[in-house]
Amino acid sequence: MSIFISPAFKGFIKLRQSAIDNFVHNPIDTQLQVFNYLVGSGQFTEYGKKFNFEQINSIADFQKNVPINDYETLKPYIQRIFEGNQNILWPSPITWFAKSSGTTSDKSKFIPVSKESLDDNHYRGGRDVLALYLNDNPDNNVTSGKCLVLGGSHQINQLNTASFFGDISAVMLQNMPFAGKMFRLPELSIALMNEWEEKIERMAHSTIRENVTYIAGVPTWTTVLIKRIFEITGKNNLVDIWPNLELYCHGGVNFTPYRRQFEQFIPSTKMHYRETYNASEGFFAAQDKEDEEGMLLFLNHGIFYEFMPMDEYGKENPRTLTLKEVELYKNYALVITTTGGLWRYLVGDTIQFTSLEPFRIKVSGRLKHFINAFGEEVIVDNSDNAIAIACAETGATVVDYSAAPSYMTGDSNGTHEWIIEFEHLPVSLERFTFLLDKSLQAINSDYEAKRQKDIALRMPIVHQMPKDGFKRWLKDKGKLGGQHKVPRLSNDRILLEEMLRYVHPSPQG
Repeated sequence: MSIFISPAFKGFIKLRQSAIDNFVHNPIDTQLQVFNYLVGSGQFTEYGKKFNFEQINSIADFQKNVPINDYETLKPYIQRIFEGNQNILWPSPITWFAKSSGTTSDKSKFIPVSKESLDDNHYRGGRDVLALYLNDNPDNNVTSGKCLVLGGSHQINQLNTASFFGDISAVMLQNMPFAGKMFRLPELSIALMNEWEEKIERMAHSTIRENVTYIAGVPTWTTVLIKRIFEITGKNNLVDIWPNLELYCHGGVNFTPYRRQFEQFIPSTKMHYRETYNASEGFFAAQDKEDEEGMLLFLNHGIFYEFMPMDEYGKENPRTLTLKEVELYKNYALVITTTGGLWRYLVGDTIQFTSLEPFRIKVSGRLKHFINAFGEEVIVDNSDNAIAIACAETGATVVDYSAAPSYMTGDSNGTHEWIIEFEHLPVSLERFTFLLDKSLQAINSDYEAKRQKDIALRMPIVHQMPKDGFKRWLKDKGKLGGQHKVPRLSNDRILLEEMLRYVHPSPQG
């Protein structure tokens, strides 16, 4: 059934495009306005008083007075908010927290979510994704149906009856105005389920007869849902199930290794793909042009950005840059200040600018997800693209992968050890490994230098993960579904050794 879209709604979306145009043409002034608002709002909080916000008159003052933070340094403040105290990091009441956890740790992070961060950042970011798409595709029909969103789960924080937490997608759903919920699938009772496998099952059954025009979610779990829908319906493509489907917004992991598989799932010339950069800490960017590399950085969404050169990472007082100082295709650690009270917060992602007019970025990796055991400096952006090239050359399709160093032993040089789960196997795993290695050499000159004549690195080792092996690993760690992802690269072997047990399971299971 189609949904009537009122002229008022379309007018509202046009207003968002006007606001986008404004920050695109006035990026430095826009960020200065955001900076002044944030510091002015935070000066009477406990954190603002401690670091003398009232004496901050410039960005330089801010960078001098306020330290770079990670979750651990802000955790004592967040814990007090979690227990019901207010005006600690941000002046307005905070009763919601976005639960975020990586696969490399059993500890969860609880990111404060204020009303301002929901309204001015997360919801505004979602509307701007739609505005950018509508502006770039005026003949679209995306608003004639519903958006299928693969989000997280919701739980109540038992420490304080007035405080709640869940994945950021669930926090947004719980607080979303009724009008917004009308256009989303699945229904709230399914969207907020904790048990991921049952959630996928219920989601598949409840959406196959809906008019889905737009999907948003992490490619890994979207793939799982699509396959289950195919099993239920007996179909082998989404065009037969949702004939009006025209847009997939993806994020969380690089889409490059998944693109070929999605093009098989949705064999339609009218299908569009848009990348988004949406984390628990904020909605940072979205692709504004399909034929342009990178995502448009959202500059008027309640976040002030700084960019740390990689050679500054780990220093006691690292230097950071503002927008007017950045350069193209250099790796920077992303530092944010937000309306949720994250002050000079190191997100953990590394980004590169693909354009300076307007400011577009791409996520190049994670500060802790890389391999540099032999001076090769391989980042996730490198490995994703090398995997995609090897797949294209061999007809393979990759579900997921992870890699780590294998160190020198005896007469053997070091290497990289990969675990790859295939949807479609390559003609030859040996050929796939050869092309993966060659592609990585072409992409990364440091890796190429270490591979010369096998002096420091020999040919990679590739293990084939059995079907659903990564899913079983995540499930056993209690991290199945939601925002949890398989770490692409690790600079030690801790996780790889865990995963190898799923490649070669013991007879006992």
